[in-house]
Amino acid sequence: MTDDLAFTSATDLVESYRAKRISPVEATRAVLDRIDKHDEALNAYVMVDHEAALAAARESEARWKAGEPKGLVDGVPTSIKDLVLTKGWPTLRGSRTVDPDQPWDEDAPSVARLREHGAVLLGKTTTPEFGHKGVTDSMLTGITRNPWDQDKTPGGSSGGASASVAAGMGPLAIGTDAGGSIRIPASFGGIYGLKPTFGRVPAYPSSPFGTLAHVGPMTRNVADAALMLTVIAEPDWRDWSALPYDGQDYREEIEADVRGLRVAYSPALGRADAKVDAEVAALVAAAAKTFEEMGAVVEQVDPEWPESLDETFMTYFASGAAKLISMFTEAQKAKVEPTLMAVVEAGATLTGLQLKDAELERSQLGMTINGFFEQHDLLLSPTLPMPAFEVGRAYPTPEFKAKPYGWIPFTYPINLSKHPAASIPCGFTEAGLPVGLQIVGPMYGELSVLHASRAFEKAAPFQDRRPVL
Repeated sequence: MTDDLAFTSATDLVESYRAKRISPVEATRAVLDRIDKHDEALNAYVMVDHEAALAAARESEARWKAGEPKGLVDGVPTSIKDLVLTKGWPTLRGSRTVDPDQPWDEDAPSVARLREHGAVLLGKTTTPEFGHKGVTDSMLTGITRNPWDQDKTPGGSSGGASASVAAGMGPLAIGTDAGGSIRIPASFGGIYGLKPTFGRVPAYPSSPFGTLAHVGPMTRNVADAALMLTVIAEPDWRDWSALPYDGQDYREEIEADVRGLRVAYSPALGRADAKVDAEVAALVAAAAKTFEEMGAVVEQVDPEWPESLDETFMTYFASGAAKLISMFTEAQKAKVEPTLMAVVEAGATLTGLQLKDAELERSQLGMTINGFFEQHDLLLSPTLPMPAFEVGRAYPTPEFKAKPYGWIPFTYPINLSKHPAASIPCGFTEAGLPVGLQIVGPMYGELSVLHASRAFEKAAPFQDRRPVL
């Protein structure tokens, strides 16, 4: 029963609190029990604050008893990625360079909104150093493991968030995504992850990776992501690049179908050099067929990308990393992980003209993809070319050392374009590893992505399958 409660969705928890079938204290204890039992093996959390979580749960319980819930997620156990400021807890960013002994007196916007809506904050989840790679290990916190196979990576950089959600150690998790860091671990972890349109969720302080970086929900089902996005998309004056707040409740019309939608299916997202694993390709093709069976008009078509796509991404990403590390002392630099320093060194050689060239290339790319969505309502592709690979590696095979982001060719283009995109499970390999389907929507089209995701979720449910720990 305790495990069943730990795997209960946020949406169902809120309804159960309202009906007084269970209490926030019971739900929080069930999740904390799972963490105590399994996190030593998984290493999904940097820290867990049992005392604060139970105190918040008791306060929530009193509000529900009085019939006065504080907000939409009152009493729901929630984790925060350790790149995101959280009042009262250190935010170490996976780095030995960050001094934990300093005032931690501010919440990032997404954390502030969750707290205002009554969420029970559990602790901070692991990330690679400053979120710089697509797996989750660091010299500070060690290796985070995949609940489906502990010899495999959960992906990154929101790998701790993914592992926690997949393992029943919190139904809601905040993730961030500057090149795929929500969608990669969602795919490897068999959960749902949504990267909203850039600026939809206010962020503070600004990411070193600038306008590549998005904040979004990671959950076990689509309804929970819609619920969480409704909360964290509320406005915050500290983010001057945020979109104007439109008051959207993303739970609205979540059951809308896809009948008649023009759906583009791209087996390799138009990336000619991408080598897609045969099992991944078959599962994603079957998912596209499912959309056709649901009444969508599915056409196999590839988006067009500029030849400079990879260079443009690396210019943005590496220059951000170089600027970040340039502010460090020599003693701090000596503590930085080699894979991050390799990115920094690439960024340090860039000129102002190269950065301006990348801006121009990106604006052309964005216009091209906007034009693509004039002809199509949705775009489907694999989230990743392969299932999860062995822990302890920065990339799946040595050939990617010279091109460290070459193994995530389907995620980072959508960071450059700023469009909303989700990863949703579309099946499992013969070895029992999850595979993700990427659903990309038009600019500002989070509702379209959520509707399509929910339709697919109903046609090919995945939430009842749990990793064996």
